Amino acid sequence: MTADGVRHLLADDDLTPAEQAEVLDLAAALKAEPFSRRPLEGPRTVAMVFDKPTLRTQTSFSAGIAELGGFPMVVDGALAGIGERESVADVARVLGRQAAAVVWRTGPQERLEEMARHAGVPVVNALTDDYHPCQLLADLLTVREHTGSLAGRSVAFVGDGACNMGHSWLLAGAMAGMHVRVGAPVGYQPADDVVARAGALASGTGGSATVVADVGEAVDGVDVVVTDTWVSMGFEEQSADRTAALAPYAVTEDLVALADADAIVMHCLPAYRGREISAEVLDGPRSVVWDEAENRRHAQKAVLAWLLERSP
Repeated sequence: MTADGVRHLLADDDLTPAEQAEVLDLAAALKAEPFSRRPLEGPRTVAMVFDKPTLRTQTSFSAGIAELGGFPMVVDGALAGIGERESVADVARVLGRQAAAVVWRTGPQERLEEMARHAGVPVVNALTDDYHPCQLLADLLTVREHTGSLAGRSVAFVGDGACNMGHSWLLAGAMAGMHVRVGAPVGYQPADDVVARAGALASGTGGSATVVADVGEAVDGVDVVVTDTWVSMGFEEQSADRTAALAPYAVTEDLVALADADAIVMHCLPAYRGREISAEVLDGPRSVVWDEAENRRHAQKAVLAWLLERSP
């Protein structure tokens, strides 16, 4: 929340555990009845700003905003030149006068935080280098659908634990009362402050947050196995080094066999078959990636509706 009382979703722990549960309940309700909430009737506009490549984020937000009664206005970040042609603060002031909310997919977290300070309307993190909270709400909704609950469930995030998905799984999973294990090699482990924040959250929810280097230890007996691309946007020049370091953490049938017999497998996509995940796993019976991708729409509708209803 900023000084003007406007609520934002900039990182996963901008919500409390109770608020996260409210958003997930609303997402499930909106999935069952897509047009039951129309906070953007008018239509009111939501500005969607993209500095990075997008498929699921743009399509799911666009469809969801329309279902909420609104108009999705796409802003090309490269054309806008945010932070170069105009300052983030000035862009925020402009967008806040044109839109009921701002959704931004960008790089440094600080840019998003500056947008929130000056926009005067809810700002939603559609991916930054540090966090991916909308994806995590979709992931948690998917886990709940397939396992029946979140609290007490165990999840292993394996591969590049220092990426935005590794950070967000620690925070959001701990908030939901899950036992989150990140399996990643030294040099690819989550930021210490994120691990500490996740641990503090877990102490109040009955969950846990641990980081291990042994991938087998991470996956042993878990209910959910999660991975992400090893070469996130902006790290393409490190592709060879990353592939060499992370190859032992690939989600293969042999690795998944260490998990619970009913474990599900998740990947936020795009996936690179034969690298971080095998084709047999991604396209196999344990994979729920397509449900996960669809649930972006329902989770993001819930986020927007929830923020709008709690902001001046």
